[in-house]
Amino acid sequence: MTFSIVGMCERTAMAGVAITTSSISVGSRCPWVRAGAGAVATQNVTDPSIGNEMLDLMAQGVDAPSALASVMDDRPFAQYRQVTAVDPRGNIAERTGSEILGTHAVSHGHQCVAAGNLLSSIKVPVAMTEGFAQHATSHLAERLLCALEAGVAAGGEEGPTHSAALLVAGENVWPLVDLRVDWSDDPVSDLRDLWLRYQPQMNDYLDRALNPVVAPSYGVPGDL
Repeated sequence: MTFSIVGMCERTAMAGVAITTSSISVGSRCPWVRAGAGAVATQNVTDPSIGNEMLDLMAQGVDAPSALASVMDDRPFAQYRQVTAVDPRGNIAERTGSEILGTHAVSHGHQCVAAGNLLSSIKVPVAMTEGFAQHATSHLAERLLCALEAGVAAGGEEGPTHSAALLVAGENVWPLVDLRVDWSDDPVSDLRDLWLRYQPQMNDYLDRALNPVVAPSYGVPGDL
């Protein structure tokens, strides 16, 4: 049903998630990021409240494994959830419940963890963490997207995927990158196209928020 990767960048302290699934609008309920807290992916039979509960704890300095235990131990229906997380210090955590669908697997990397269910192969998460490691000097969003593409190349889900998302927290309270493909026959490819369009403008949107005086024009009709 879903495969994803959470990871952080040692150089910038950014944290993020890249994810794709067979259902609609995965970006609305599965990936969660927050500056100073980290990143969480909650998937399989999704409970969106898990993401913010874990980020609240990690924002208080609780490490990812302890936050995961606090949120998921004795939680109703925890056996249906697959959860991964990374905190601002690069600690990772993951949990796969006993009722996870189909072929499922998890792979631990350096300051990243990939997981999936209803996979074509247990090799998919391994390909993702390897892909993340191979692009260590790239922007975190690029690294996460490359990892997701590596998962697709390794076989991805057993069936077709239809939505994808790329979410990265920077220094501000809003995400630096928040790109979504809510329905498509090739969502990861479409997500790549979105990132290629967004990346050259990314810092312009920061300038418009933080210091409009230095921000470039929008370059649209009527904007002098």
